[in-house]
Amino acid sequence: MIIMALDHVRDFFHITAQTADPLDLSTTTPALFFTRWITHFCAPVFVFLSGTSAFLSAKNKSRDAAGTFLMKRGLWLAIADILLVSLLLTFNPQYNFVMLTVFWAIGTSMIILGILIRLSPKLILPLGILLFLGHDVFTVMSFGNDFGGASMKLFFQGLFIVPLNATHMVAFLYPILPWTAVMLLGYSFGKIVSEKRNVLITGMAFVLLFLVLRTINSYGDPSRWTEQDNALKTFLSFINTSKYPPSLQFLCMTLGPALLLLYLFQRTEVPGNSNHILVVYGRTPFFYFITHLFIAHVLLIIFFFASGRSTADIVDPASPMLFRPKEFGFSLPVVYACWLLVVASLYIPCRWFYRYKQRNSYWWLSYV
Repeated sequence: MIIMALDHVRDFFHITAQTADPLDLSTTTPALFFTRWITHFCAPVFVFLSGTSAFLSAKNKSRDAAGTFLMKRGLWLAIADILLVSLLLTFNPQYNFVMLTVFWAIGTSMIILGILIRLSPKLILPLGILLFLGHDVFTVMSFGNDFGGASMKLFFQGLFIVPLNATHMVAFLYPILPWTAVMLLGYSFGKIVSEKRNVLITGMAFVLLFLVLRTINSYGDPSRWTEQDNALKTFLSFINTSKYPPSLQFLCMTLGPALLLLYLFQRTEVPGNSNHILVVYGRTPFFYFITHLFIAHVLLIIFFFASGRSTADIVDPASPMLFRPKEFGFSLPVVYACWLLVVASLYIPCRWFYRYKQRNSYWWLSYV
């Protein structure tokens, strides 16, 4: 949750966020590369552990009840991505540019998982493995713009824009099925997560698969690594896997180390205060996500006017975000300072909201 905020703050505040790729080895710096690269871990781990949480929460429910709840929660997340996340990213109440992002991926995956739980739970693991290992076959294909081609892009590739009219469009940034595969594996992982040894073995399996596939350099990622003019750049090329759409190598590269860290956290006694501070953010993920975008964008508006911009600069046709002209931004140290400010400002609100959820049992609290 904390690292995720860094990526969004970078989008808002960094000078080249809309003009250059931070992972382009010909233009980036090691600091900027790792600022973007470290945030790659957020979406896969979030989706994977959402599946694990779904398994743990379903243990005391019937199949129908568990499946129905996931389908309703998934639908809510998909709607929230359209109505809330897009609004907070762009601050455009006219919704001229709607971006379907990680909540869309999690929501649609939850709906599919809920259907499978109701129909045939035995299909979850084999289907998850099949999609996880095989989705790259479809991500490198070329599809037309007819209904069939658009459907394949929607399910396997993402990164396409559908114009609704002359002034409104929807950007499908996250494909559905690669992320569904991650959630299905996370759900299956819930059966073994209580055994530390199983967590270690699973994490090592992901890491080993990544190293083998990346070394072979033929399947599992459309971006091949190449030898560069120095060892550091060659290493950066090796770990520069594709998130859009998420390749098999990308998912293994992120999920493997994350599970190894989970194994270490299970074995390590963390001082109570430090553990408490970190856990506060993780206990209220939806509230944190929505609130951190709002705070970051309000902070952006303050920086916007403080830097001498006027109301005439609020809308930039080249930028989907209001108060964020394409050529606007600051250096990386400013980005990190803003990130820390946003995260620190959320500690007390997240702690309050968690305690509020503990004291109340309103039905809607299970959705936020």
